[in-house]
Amino acid sequence: MAKVPNPIDKHVGSRVRLRRVLLGLSQEKLGDALGLTFQQVQKYEKGANRIGASRLQEISKILDVPPSYFFEGAPAGSAEAHVDAGEVVSSALVTDFIATAEGIQLNKAFVRIKSQQVRKRIIDLVVSLASETGAGETDRDARDESESGNPPKS
Repeated sequence: MAKVPNPIDKHVGSRVRLRRVLLGLSQEKLGDALGLTFQQVQKYEKGANRIGASRLQEISKILDVPPSYFFEGAPAGSAEAHVDAGEVVSSALVTDFIATAEGIQLNKAFVRIKSQQVRKRIIDLVVSLASETGAGETDRDARDESESGNPPKS
């Protein structure tokens, strides 16, 4: 049976990946700076291997963030078990999306927009598009329906 990564290790790893990609650093370059192979960095980022305290300190210096950065938005531990499970899932989905190539590209472009009004309009547009598109519906399905003149499925 395959070993399931600890949720905290997975979260910390995803934050390492997010920061690394935002800085435009490859796994190989981060590995070189740490004296590791890119495969080891890959295992850290997936949460397959736990990052020790001294290694996390080293990574935080290379990625120019405090060690606490890697724990921001982490799943609640037993001391905070009262947190709504929906919030944890939602937070994980956001973190997972932001760590994707599309999420990073979207965020980089969005922060370059200086106008608060334009930012609000973009958010309104995305919310509107998301509410029009069903959860199981693909973009192609939505496009096909809009081109045919048929109303979207509800």
